[in-house]
Amino acid sequence: MRILLAEDDAKLGNLIKHMLEKSAIQVDWVMRGDEAIDYALHSPYDVIILDWMMPGATGIAACDQLRKQSYQGAILMLTAKDDVSDRVLGLDTGADDYLVKPFEFAELLARVRALSRRSHAKIKEDHIQVGNLVLNRTTRMVERGSQEIQLTAREFQLLDLLMQNSGHVVPREVILDRIWGLDANVSSNNLDAYVRLLRKKVSLTKEDVEIQNVRGLGFKLEAHHVL
Repeated sequence: MRILLAEDDAKLGNLIKHMLEKSAIQVDWVMRGDEAIDYALHSPYDVIILDWMMPGATGIAACDQLRKQSYQGAILMLTAKDDVSDRVLGLDTGADDYLVKPFEFAELLARVRALSRRSHAKIKEDHIQVGNLVLNRTTRMVERGSQEIQLTAREFQLLDLLMQNSGHVVPREVILDRIWGLDANVSSNNLDAYVRLLRKKVSLTKEDVEIQNVRGLGFKLEAHHVL
């Protein structure tokens, strides 16, 4: 399971991250609401945990923005606000569940697992299609028409990220962070090499998708429709 945690309290955020990871859950932790929006729209998560009060964007604003951009993933709101009106506001904005601080970690974990089960139950096959290219996260297969494309694990992750953001530039920094982590010793030249190899595998004809290098920014995947 992979979780995005948005919590600006360093002590609480570090504790939640530590406890979730002890439960074999992968955690990406950010401390700003605008960062949470960026991460959520560029990477797949089973559940997003949003603190109500954060710099950049509040949890409510982040939740609202994600839903307006058709984000379908599960969202759990954390807050010290326990009035009924506040709970209603959070749920009306698009949160799937609501947990009031302070809370027991066991309850947080139970809610996260319940949301994850509910989220996966909605999707029989977690797949993305751009043009005639189909990526299936459940089977870890990529197909162009009826032809299967063999990709390495890193190539699969890179294509997944680009397909999620089809038609939009994905910055180099975002790619390096999502796939290798900012602390990894991966150069921009290494990234270029991965993109070149991936481009050869997925862009064979004018009817296929194309991975474009946007100079000075990053990469963009576009689908070509030839009449």
